[in-house]
Formats: sequence, structure tokens, C-alpha cells
Amino acid sequence: MSSYLSAPSNDGVKSTRQRGHSAMNFKTASTGVAAAAMRNELNRMIADVKDSSQRKIFEAEMHSFFDLFNRYLDVKAKGTKIDWDKIKPPPADRVIDYKSLPEQTECKEYLDKLVVLKLNGGLGTTMGLAGTPKSAIEVREGMTFLDLSVRQIEHLNEKYKVNVPLILMNSFNTDDETQRIIQKYANHNIQILTFNQSRFPRVGRESNLPVPRSATSDKSQWYPPGHGDIFDALKNSGLLDKLIAAGKEYIFVSNADNLGADVDLRILKVFAEGRKEGPIDYLMELTDKTRADVKGGTIIDYDGHIRLLEVAQVPSEHVEDFKSVTKFKIFNTNNLWMNLQAIKNWMSQGNLGDEDDGLDIIVNPRSLMTASLLSSSRPPLVLPSGTSLELVIANFQKRFRTIPNILELDHLTVAGDVWFGRKVTLRGTVIILPTRAQDNLPDGSILENKLVSGNVSIIDH
Repeated sequence: MSSYLSAPSNDGVKSTRQRGHSAMNFKTASTGVAAAAMRNELNRMIADVKDSSQRKIFEAEMHSFFDLFNRYLDVKAKGTKIDWDKIKPPPADRVIDYKSLPEQTECKEYLDKLVVLKLNGGLGTTMGLAGTPKSAIEVREGMTFLDLSVRQIEHLNEKYKVNVPLILMNSFNTDDETQRIIQKYANHNIQILTFNQSRFPRVGRESNLPVPRSATSDKSQWYPPGHGDIFDALKNSGLLDKLIAAGKEYIFVSNADNLGADVDLRILKVFAEGRKEGPIDYLMELTDKTRADVKGGTIIDYDGHIRLLEVAQVPSEHVEDFKSVTKFKIFNTNNLWMNLQAIKNWMSQGNLGDEDDGLDIIVNPRSLMTASLLSSSRPPLVLPSGTSLELVIANFQKRFRTIPNILELDHLTVAGDVWFGRKVTLRGTVIILPTRAQDNLPDGSILENKLVSGNVSIIDH
């Protein structure tokens, strides 16, 4: 059988014939054995794919997975941990204050070179909608996240007489349903493109081998690797080359359920033109961190490089430090601006880099998705800070006769089974603590900085 995946540079298989003199030598040898076993299994599955075009796609995915698996083994063997004392705030000269950017009313030259990509691989499972793409969840007046995203791009195209395509990066979990949904946009002023992120095999806890036995094994034995796969997926799908050939230069990436992630002309201009320090290849939007964002990622300087720090990477003894809004003041929105040619160059070098040349950060005013603030008639969607609602969608919808007016709401706490009447207005801080099994807010209620307790009695907060 021909070998599709080559051994890692630190394969270490031969070293298993010698007795190691240290725990590190033993771990390195074990890592080599595990990598070789994984490589053999992946090559077997690749060889079993009969269709040559399908085999090429599958081989590219398994190559990406094998690289990831080797990095996992390497980190596990070395026991690499973050040195908390090396963590510093990002350098001031790499952080751009959004307020410092000049207003822009015309940016057609750069819009013609832009594409917008929505990360559409997630299901609405945590919101009680198993099997449904999160982007298909209804947000307001029968419109879904995807509907509103389409309207945003359509408005942009019509206003500036441009053709900004909307690209959806689906997963094997969301692709079929998404393809069905987007048919309704056929007559809209928008070009919608789709491609799939990779499909990686789940790994047995004890065996360290792929759970699926073939490329056609049940999809429960595979997983979508997440948003970091965007580079490999763009390249392997062929879409990266097609976009560059079509004259596109910039890509704006955001989560499918983030309606605050609108194309901002002020950001587009500074990204396209660069700064006096040099061109910008990769720009990340951040916003001020609040108590609601304690588990979200933040940007740090680590050993002279800009890094994204997630809570899962934080040593247990420093988790509370990580959650601090005093020490870590900025929060990753996952809104990314990237240069397409730079992506191609990184990929051709086989290294997305531990370097951060060309990376800049914009600290943007906070924007969150909330109900009555979505103005479908006048994009973009500008939303106030600090507002959040979280509830399984089926339970959420039936408890609201109509969506409350929350334009001036800062914080809402509901502890109990509360049903909201029509045309309720909530402002400031509102806390509702019913004592009955079920309670109701009457139609037309206006609550501003109130504590509602017992049988809908209202006192100042």
C-alpha cells in the first residue's frame, strides 16, 4: 500500500528498541509509536476510498488531522504549560482604538475586493434545536440569524453598487439543511457561496486510534474541528484560489449568530491601507470585557508574540485572575479581517506561524445581539453594551407574548417561571423574583431599575 501520510520528523519509532534513560525519552518514544499507529490507520482509510476525487479531499482532511494529532502528542509529551509570569498586555502600538478611526462614507474601491464569511458549522443544540443550524434560529418577526445577515450584505451591495459575496463555512452537521435554506435567496441581490470545514475522526481514549473504520463510517464518529480549520478548509476546497482569481483581497470572518458583526467601513479602510508601521495582514476586533465575558478569550503578549489566551489554557490556580475584568480588559469577539493573499502565502509555506507579523487589534465599542434593538429597516445593527438573555429557545419564545422593548436595559435577572405580556418595557437593572410557581407581567408593564418580587409587587432597586 502506498503511503499517503509521511512520518513526523520526531517519529521516534526506532527509539522504542532502546531503553530510555529519562521520562522525557520514554514519552518521546511513546509519542512516536502513537503517531506511527495513527498514520497507518489513516493511510488504510485513505486507500479504501475508491473515487479519486473523493480520495483527494479525504486525504487533505486526514493530512490536516494528522498534523493536529502530532502537535497534541508533542505538547502532551513535553507537558507544556503557560508560564503565568510571562503574560503581559498586548503592546500599545499594536492596538488600534476604534474611536481614533476617521468616519467613512465611501469605500467602494475596497468593498469591491471584500468577501464576508460566516462560520456556520454550529447546531442550535444548546438552545433546544437539535439538528438545526444555529443560523436558522428565529430572532425577530420570523427572521433568522441568516436572514438578517443576508439583508445586511444585500443592503451594502445596493447602497454602494458593489458585489460583496456572502460565504458560509458549513460543517457536515449543517451543510444539508443550509443548502435547503439558501434556495430562498435565489432572487436576492447577493451571491452566496458555501464550502465545508474539515471532518476529523474522533480518537479512542485508550487506543489513540481513529474511532471510524472507514471514510463512510457514521457521522457520530467524526467531529468538525472548529473555526481554526478555516485556513485549511479554504485552501482544500479550492475557494481561496477562486476568490483571489476573482480579484478579491480581503475577507471578514465572524460567527453566524453575531449580528453585531457588520462590515464597518472605518475598519475596512484602515485594514486595506495599513498603517505607517506597515501593512496589516490579520486584524482582530476586540471589545471591552464585562462580567458576562469571564470565560471568553483575550489577547496577550507572551514571549514577545501576540497570542489568544482561552480559559482552557489557564492554570487552575490562575482561573480567577483570568476572569478578572481589571487584569484582562479586552474580550475576543471572533470578528477577523484577513488578507487572502497573505493566507495563501502562509499556507504555501506550510506554516501559519508562531509569528504575528502583520497582526493588529482593534478595540471596538461593545455590540450584542438583543431583541428590540434589531432594526431591519436601517442596517447596520448598532446595539448598546452589557445586555444579554439566555434561555432554551422553545421555553423562551412561549413566555413572551411579544418581545419586550430592551433598548435601555442594562441587566435582567429572572429567577422563576415568569410570563411576559405584550408591549413590556425593561430599562436599567431589572430583577424578577416571583414566589408563586408561575407569575405574569401584565401587558404594557414598564420596569426601570426595579426589583419585582412576590405577586408582581414592584419596588425601587
